[in-house]
Amino acid sequence: MKNETARHTPESINAFVRNFQKIRILLTAFELDIFTILDKSPATSREVSEQLKTDARATDRLMNALCALGFLVKKEGQFANTEDAASFLVKGKPAYMGGLMHMNNLWDTWTTLTESVRYGTSAYRQEASSERPDTDWLESFIGAMHYRGIGQAPEVISNLDLNGVEKVLDVGGGSGVFAISFVHAADDITATVFDLPDVIPITQKFLNRDNAAARINTVSGDYHTDELPKGYDMVFLSAIIHSNSYDENALLVQKCASSLNEGGQLVIQDFVMNEDRTTPPEGAVFALNMLVGTDKGDTYTEKEIREWFEKAGIRFFKRIEAFSGNSMIVGKKL
Repeated sequence: MKNETARHTPESINAFVRNFQKIRILLTAFELDIFTILDKSPATSREVSEQLKTDARATDRLMNALCALGFLVKKEGQFANTEDAASFLVKGKPAYMGGLMHMNNLWDTWTTLTESVRYGTSAYRQEASSERPDTDWLESFIGAMHYRGIGQAPEVISNLDLNGVEKVLDVGGGSGVFAISFVHAADDITATVFDLPDVIPITQKFLNRDNAAARINTVSGDYHTDELPKGYDMVFLSAIIHSNSYDENALLVQKCASSLNEGGQLVIQDFVMNEDRTTPPEGAVFALNMLVGTDKGDTYTEKEIREWFEKAGIRFFKRIEAFSGNSMIVGKKL
């Protein structure tokens, strides 16, 4: 996302706002799992609609549009995946982008942005029904975060000072993707993933796929209401503070401080905004993602994070630029 101010014309604005149509086409095809069906063999749109139990004409028009967008090819009435679609959009493939289902879920929350701006909090959470089970949402969310973290975690952890670090607590660690990278970074590091009771079984599924999982344990709880386990050399908060209010984060940082050994490090990774909250641009947009999807979430400035540190007896140590507008703020327990 570019930071400089863009010039717009009526034509460019019209083209910009129409992008949602292309995105919706791909997300619908992904939700219906059309690409996985076509991985077996080319098929007509009617054959696909029969498997999906969808309308034949509507399915045909969707698949024609996928051809126009470069995700499918059509020959003699039969459709097949392009090479890229076969690699990234078929369930079970090594590079399968399962996290796209989370983008599909975000579509629902973002459609309520106007109401959320009016109310000052998530309108979607007020209106959500039981049509989409929470477990499905949770699985796709954790999967999306895991897919995103696979490439980022080793690089992020390589920028941290792990001298003297033997025990790491990953708060809200989700799939355990960062915990896995921590234990791979040094043979004497063990890690704990702390997350909600509904999340930990999903965490365990991901940990069971890695041979370093023997050095990772899990603790279930809610950091809003429960104390964190103690005795750690580093507490890691990745993509956590943006889900909370300012006051909730102040309390969370205090709990993290209590979990640290003397001299231990607290690492916060997130969008860290400039003081007028316009950059990084990814963070400015993400603040609205938190508005539509949470009760009190937001993106925060370095000044605000330093305030939480000071109240908790954490000394600011350094700031490290991470990836895609993210930064890491590192503090040490006094």
